[in-house]
Amino acid sequence: MSENEYAAAVAEFLRKKGVTRCPTACVVPTHGRVTEADRAALRNYDAAREAARQEKLDRYQQMLVAS
Repeated sequence: MSENEYAAAVAEFLRKKGVTRCPTACVVPTHGRVTEADRAALRNYDAAREAARQEKLDRYQQMLVAS
């Protein structure tokens, strides 16, 4: 299939299905509102991940010192 045929097939599909925007346009951040509870949960999640990362780094550094 040539590039022109492909473009024509995609355009026809979009016309038939009534698609008005590219699905990849949906991956940009939304303008929705996030509740304070969700923000707090995200902060807790980030803090827990950072603590786990730091603990892993500390253990690795202790291993190097002990060697």
